[in-house]
Amino acid sequence: TDARRVHTAPARTLFLLRPLPILLVTGSGYAGYRQYEKYRERELEKLGLEIPPKLAGPWEVALYKSVPTRLLSRAWGRLNQVELPHWLRRPVYSLYIWTFGVNMKEAAVEDLHHYRNLSEFFRRKLKPQARPVCGLHSVISPSDGKILNFGQVKNCEVEQVKGVTYSLESFLGPRNSMEDLPFPPAPPPGSFRNQLVTREGNELYHCVIYLAPGDYHCFHSPTDWTVSHRRHFPGSLMSVNPGMARWIKELFCHNERVVLTGDWKHGFFSLTAVGATNVGSIRIYFDRDLHTNSPRYSKGSYNDFSFVTHTNKEGIPMRKGEHLGEFNLGSTIVLIFEAPKDFNFKLKAGQKIRFGEALGSL
Repeated sequence: TDARRVHTAPARTLFLLRPLPILLVTGSGYAGYRQYEKYRERELEKLGLEIPPKLAGPWEVALYKSVPTRLLSRAWGRLNQVELPHWLRRPVYSLYIWTFGVNMKEAAVEDLHHYRNLSEFFRRKLKPQARPVCGLHSVISPSDGKILNFGQVKNCEVEQVKGVTYSLESFLGPRNSMEDLPFPPAPPPGSFRNQLVTREGNELYHCVIYLAPGDYHCFHSPTDWTVSHRRHFPGSLMSVNPGMARWIKELFCHNERVVLTGDWKHGFFSLTAVGATNVGSIRIYFDRDLHTNSPRYSKGSYNDFSFVTHTNKEGIPMRKGEHLGEFNLGSTIVLIFEAPKDFNFKLKAGQKIRFGEALGSL
């Protein structure tokens, strides 16, 4: 009897160690450790010390990508379209406004009862003249948001935040299937940057704008240009907030995104809408064939669509400030374009910016 009691006690203890509690405890411990690290970084930054980015390891990225964010985002999208009872709309939207600092005085319709569901509230329009378009500068901000990074593209690497880069070719995709663009293809021996720069003496520039959940979710044309090609990358829907951008290298290359390419008066121009968690829906107003976060597309692939046809040999002309598309919730816009060497950004890293304000000019 004594021997049986000794042997059954450990078995009973092991039986209580269920996988779910272990997973919850482990995950909570890791999340707490990450929050502590972020707290230490903020304290050191207050002291004026520059903190080198600590990048996620391959196993951490793989673990994050294993989370079914695409499925969760589709579920969130359907939930957003559920019509709320009239009596529930004001408290729900008021909580969102308070949480994310939404300025409803700018909305075309301030009455919260007007919005039947969360999706309509996220995609609310602005009052006329709420965002005057700057006419003095050649490139304006296509959206509200926060400037994460900007400057010249060097060594075919682009900074998503300071010190953390991603490959230009991985982000835009190969150039060999884009012969229908109006600018001539570059010779194969050149670097990927040289394939995009079409005029001698020009440089390649980039600008990254992060849209927070409380920002205006539509985006507009940043300049006068012609869109000739669309490339859709199905991918993960990881968070793209600045903290995550400092942690995961090539975050924007992992995520679902829509790349619009074409040309403006100085050569190559592109605007990329990057998806994020709960932002599986990226809509381009003139592109009815685009379906993002769809189960028909698998990660790691891409699909192309040309706006240049036999009847339309130029593409889709866009005027500066014209409506271009919209997100659900918030995400990131990346501009990559060619311009002369004397192009100057009128920005500071980390500053808040609104649609219509100047990004830069010659």
